[in-house]
Amino acid sequence: MARAHTHSHAHTHAHAHAHTAAHGDAGAAASDCHGLHDSRGHHHGPADFGRAFLIGIGLNITFVVIEAAAGLVYGSMALIADAGHNLSDVLALALAWLASLAARRAPRGRFTYGYKSSTILAALANALLLAVAVGAILIETLHRLMQPQEPQGLVMMIVAGIGIAINAFTAMLFMRGQEDLNIRGAYLHMAADALVSLGVVLAGAAILLTGLAWIDPLVSLVIVAVIARGTWGLARDSLTMGLLAAPEGIDLAEVRAHLASVEGVSAVHDLHVWPISTTETALTAHLVMPGGRASDGTLRAIAASLETRFGVGHATLQIESGEEPCPHPCEARAGMPG
Repeated sequence: MARAHTHSHAHTHAHAHAHTAAHGDAGAAASDCHGLHDSRGHHHGPADFGRAFLIGIGLNITFVVIEAAAGLVYGSMALIADAGHNLSDVLALALAWLASLAARRAPRGRFTYGYKSSTILAALANALLLAVAVGAILIETLHRLMQPQEPQGLVMMIVAGIGIAINAFTAMLFMRGQEDLNIRGAYLHMAADALVSLGVVLAGAAILLTGLAWIDPLVSLVIVAVIARGTWGLARDSLTMGLLAAPEGIDLAEVRAHLASVEGVSAVHDLHVWPISTTETALTAHLVMPGGRASDGTLRAIAASLETRFGVGHATLQIESGEEPCPHPCEARAGMPG
């Protein structure tokens, strides 16, 4: 949306939103607005992966029950560890799905962005769930190292082989949504599970060949290390998003230079870029234009260029004449360059 109105201190403010309506005032003292609609930008919301989530959750719940039962009956800690990992992935898929559904709800009341940030909270919750799973599996694995039990190598190979097929198929369901942290997390979880299950198959083969019982808890430790590495990456990314840091793929210096290159703009300050969900990004900036206020078409063009080049779908631009300094700029308070 684009709005322009002139204050008594000669600053002209303009709000640009790339995919809604644009409004312009009829003069400095009036606010007679008329809509200039723009249909661009409706493509950056979360994609619908409802069917993929349903299939993935159903398959993995079934496999978790089978794998955990086999691990308990045949004394394989590697199978139990893998089942625990798969269970955490089922919870992760469920949380990601619920968050993606919430993110599609329309804004209302105090939730002016809707519930889009629930996808960020879900990613953080998934990281915490994985951390709990790592701790529980690690404790049991260390216990098995001190008191090893003879596992059944052939059973390990058969059950884990089924896991490879299920996890690889589920990962393929989420292969096309890598730009969304939630979907990327689901994909990476399932792909890692397939590799972990492959490790269990190899451990089963090694036990059959050597008869060494300690191979089973050793493989479990490797699985724990794989889970911990993925957990750290997911926690880091979700915490960064939760702290409203600019998305990793956006270079703030490049954004600033892009805005400064707009015809008529002499300076850019108070630039802020932050995620409002795992798929959508917002931006605010003050543009100094000594030549006068920007037209509706200019505002729409700037907003569209920000979405096309940087993936910013929610842009708010404040236009200033430069005749007076903007009071209390955020960047001055934070010690940032103007």
